[in-house]
Amino acid sequence: MNQPVVRTSYQVEAGVAVITLQRPEAMNAFDAALRSQLLAQVQRAEIDGDVRIVVLAGGPKAFSVGADLKEPYNPPYEKVEGLIIEEYKPLLDAIAGSTKPYVAAVQGAAAGIGMSLALNCDLMLMAEDAYLYAAFAPVGLVPDGGASWHLVRAVGYKRAYQIIIEGRKIPAEECLALGLANQVIKSEGFFSTVLMYAKGLAERAPLALSFSKKLARSAMCSTLDSCIREEAALQNITIESRDTREAVQAFFQKRAPLFEGR
Repeated sequence: MNQPVVRTSYQVEAGVAVITLQRPEAMNAFDAALRSQLLAQVQRAEIDGDVRIVVLAGGPKAFSVGADLKEPYNPPYEKVEGLIIEEYKPLLDAIAGSTKPYVAAVQGAAAGIGMSLALNCDLMLMAEDAYLYAAFAPVGLVPDGGASWHLVRAVGYKRAYQIIIEGRKIPAEECLALGLANQVIKSEGFFSTVLMYAKGLAERAPLALSFSKKLARSAMCSTLDSCIREEAALQNITIESRDTREAVQAFFQKRAPLFEGR
């Protein structure tokens, strides 16, 4: 009897879930099994009460090189559009709409839909030898997985269009300068540093992290008026939370606050 193919792993430590893509022989290229298993792990993290932060990682050689070009893209769909909408979009939507912050830990290549996945996370930490690669135009394709949306909002139209049509590898330091990445970390001990950073975030007030993510995401597509109103509505909730009372009390007692997420 054939054993199911394992494409991902899930571990939790100190409030941080680490979801790792595990298809190293193909540099974490996406096939049907990896798509479905990664979505399942994202859904698992969302309902896991022990998780406050999610780290999405690949491997030392590649975060993900994108879609597996050896996999037929039509079946069971009539056109590739069906595959993108039915299998990639739910995954990307689940991360963007999650109540928990996602940190992309990028080593090696994040290319094609792999780049889109990394950009879709709330934060991106890159190893010094990592790079993003819009590997679409070089093979006659257009961006997918929301890449054009993220790029235009991060770097502006002209730079985004240049990144897309030139299809070159963008090294980590340039990604940092462009605002595509949050930190560049030495390759040696990279994941330990990422985990330490994520654990630090997990010690912060969960409601503040979750609501701030919601506000920042919606601000990219909303007016100033609606943004102010949404901030005010969420401030109603946070100002009356136990975590805010705990933070104030901890301040006067000169100790670190212990947040519960309520």
